[in-house]
Amino acid sequence: MAPNDFTDLAQVGNRLRAFEDRYNATAQPFQWKFTHSDLDDLLARLDRHTADHPEESSVAPAA
Repeated sequence: MAPNDFTDLAQVGNRLRAFEDRYNATAQPFQWKFTHSDLDDLLARLDRHTADHPEESSVAPAA
């Protein structure tokens, strides 16, 4: 669908509510495979990379 496929905002709202109802009726809990340990490892690697390459960091240095 493109924005011009709707004739007015009420039609957009109706479509969104229909999607919400359908999604809520069929949604299943998501089982994360990325563990807390995986996140800790990733953050440690990012910290090491940032320390080795400060010019590539998008984070401003602490004052």
